[in-house]
Amino acid sequence: MGTFYLGTPNPAWLRRIDIPLCVSRRRLARYVTLPRACGPWILDSGGFTELSRHGRWTITADEYAAFVLRCAEEVGHLQWAAPMDFMCEPAILAETGHSVAAHQGFTVGNFLWLREQLGELVIPVLQGYGPRDYERCFDLYARAGIDLTAEPVVGIGSVCRRSGTLEANRLIRYVSDFGVQLHAFGIKGATWRACRGLLASADSQAWSMRARRSGVPSFSMPFALEWRDRLLACAA
Repeated sequence: MGTFYLGTPNPAWLRRIDIPLCVSRRRLARYVTLPRACGPWILDSGGFTELSRHGRWTITADEYAAFVLRCAEEVGHLQWAAPMDFMCEPAILAETGHSVAAHQGFTVGNFLWLREQLGELVIPVLQGYGPRDYERCFDLYARAGIDLTAEPVVGIGSVCRRSGTLEANRLIRYVSDFGVQLHAFGIKGATWRACRGLLASADSQAWSMRARRSGVPSFSMPFALEWRDRLLACAA
């Protein structure tokens, strides 16, 4: 079974629990003094929020690279950071006004620049919407000299809004045949259970929606940990 990173809306959890966590750059950047982590964690770049709200990135690649380095040094235990990728859902394309091919080019170009600055702290992400889109993105990396099959982990993007569906499960199975170590961003528990054998890792904050429906605050750590324990037990 791969590594499961619990998504948290509260970066302070980094200094309170030592289980693998996923933290958004947008939330962590609000801190003047960053929390010191006591366990492994990954940094989500916040790309979906950036593009869905603004139709573009509101920070520069230089600013993002500097923040990732600061997290590695001050927070510690950072496993990797996502690049400033461009999702390919139709709603996001409508906001940016660009095509899937353009978003893939932006994603690969940003990764190449960040890899020069950050080394393996930044991971590549495959972007697309249909199965063949992901093949084209894979080839785009290859033409840039990046062998994704040799990377420790490769993100699969534009899946989270389809998570929990057969479409998402089939897409993950399709991309897993590329021979890469996949990380699925923001998936639901059903997709983790269905595809866990195909994933090197995944992250999810799906518990927060369930908490709200149950009348529990969406930042409740006990609820999140109980949800995680149930998910991992079922998956096992």
